[in-house]
Amino acid sequence: MGPSYRSASNQAPLLAGHNTLTGDAALCEALARHGGPGLVEDLTALGAQAGSAEAREHGRLANRHEPELVPYDRYGNRVDEVEFHPSWHWLMRHAVGHGLQAAAWEQQADGARHAHLRRAAGFVAWQPEPGHLCPMSMTYAAVPALRADETLAKEWTPRLAATTYQPGLVDPAAKAGCLAGMGMTEKQGGSDVRANTTTATPTAVDGEYTLSGHKWFTSAPMNDVFLVLAQAPGGLTCFLLPRVLPDGTRNRLDVVRLKDKLGNRSNASAELELEGTWVQRLGEEGRGVRTIIEMVAATRLDCVLGSAGLMRRAVDEAAWHVTHRSAFGARLVDQPLMRNVVADLALETEAAIVLAMRLAAAADRPDDEHERALRRIALPLAKFWVCKRTSFVVAEALECLGGNGYVEESGLPLLFRESPLNSVWEGSGNVNALDVLRALGREPAVLEAWLAEVEPARGEDPRLDLAVTDVLETLGDATTLESGARRLAARMAVVLQAALLVRFGPSQVAEAFCASRLDASFGVLGTLPAGSAAGMLVERATPSVG
Repeated sequence: MGPSYRSASNQAPLLAGHNTLTGDAALCEALARHGGPGLVEDLTALGAQAGSAEAREHGRLANRHEPELVPYDRYGNRVDEVEFHPSWHWLMRHAVGHGLQAAAWEQQADGARHAHLRRAAGFVAWQPEPGHLCPMSMTYAAVPALRADETLAKEWTPRLAATTYQPGLVDPAAKAGCLAGMGMTEKQGGSDVRANTTTATPTAVDGEYTLSGHKWFTSAPMNDVFLVLAQAPGGLTCFLLPRVLPDGTRNRLDVVRLKDKLGNRSNASAELELEGTWVQRLGEEGRGVRTIIEMVAATRLDCVLGSAGLMRRAVDEAAWHVTHRSAFGARLVDQPLMRNVVADLALETEAAIVLAMRLAAAADRPDDEHERALRRIALPLAKFWVCKRTSFVVAEALECLGGNGYVEESGLPLLFRESPLNSVWEGSGNVNALDVLRALGREPAVLEAWLAEVEPARGEDPRLDLAVTDVLETLGDATTLESGARRLAARMAVVLQAALLVRFGPSQVAEAFCASRLDASFGVLGTLPAGSAAGMLVERATPSVG
């Protein structure tokens, strides 16, 4: 027998070979509840591929070999291309093939009743690597904005909905499938897009303009078409900017640099300079914000879905590790304090998934007044709370692996770097908390919609009843609403999660959530009260392989 250092013992095996969809009880239950059991079967192959060793390795390689900007070709011609590792293209090909971009819109138009719910569940389950989901989200969100112009929507929606991935600078009319990006923010404004200074000058052709200015954060510059905001003579306006002009030549789109980001490093985000860049107006002049409002709703939904999926991935890793690792004479999962932590992580993740899937189901009913009002209030609530909780959850999951979780090979550092992204993108915490106040102040139906979701659970748990009363009393004090907007948003989100779990979740899950989350001082994981169903929660969260 050789020296002991040549082999390892008491190490958790690689988590691979599990199904990320069928192995997620909360996700499957939500799919069956809102859409029917056939959706689970429909997405089983996606879950199997997402949990495969192959997908995991492609995710690792796509982040190890980051995209590189190629501004000029060998002859000195400006090309502004971005080169990616083959693993990026593998991930993109399969994500597009599973319909995680804009396919749901066409499916819905063709009569599919649960197209957005199906996509949402796939988005949560497809987490071999989070960076490539950014182009999926932007392509998905572009379609409702395109509807501001019937001609442009008819031209571009089928391209964006196609389930074939074809990278490269090619005439969109000749491509098997296209992807969309967005360029809204500028250096001086950030979320305050009305401060944009990029100008749009009309040409001699109606609806066509040229742009002059910059974009501070454009994802992703390798895509085929972009939605951008600029100041037209009539005010802030939305425009469609293709990379290839109708005559087949390159549009003037200069990539200054790729962003050196905390996470999301497999995906290219860029600063752009625009000078004489040809665009087409999307919607009326001066109505740019109104044009993109549905896009904002779609991207916020994806922020919630992506964060829920990231939590799920991190908790999978933690639950798998503690089930296979021993210390001080017992498996980690059998030690009460560790069991409490993992159960608490699983509880937070389940509540995020239940809320995210309820919102996805609302997207399948755009003409229902209650569903529209619920989306209006619950999307900023969920965006605020679920995305903000993600960093906390991933950090605790990483700690469950101890030193092993701090090294890149575990995959947890990648998830940790990614965890703040969705909280920042499409409006940071303050933006979303204030949007909650804006919705409550301008649209009385949104509070009615929130109450209608909560009301069926009232009387089932006294802690939930008290929390609802607390929310209503807070809303009655106008003097503290703005300064307390974060607390209100968090409280309303948690109450909504609790109500959904009381109505639809296992009683043990609902009991644990109400016991640990409805106290106004809640904020620390690993504090489930005695008697909580820790074993059941951990079992629900632990992946099953084979």
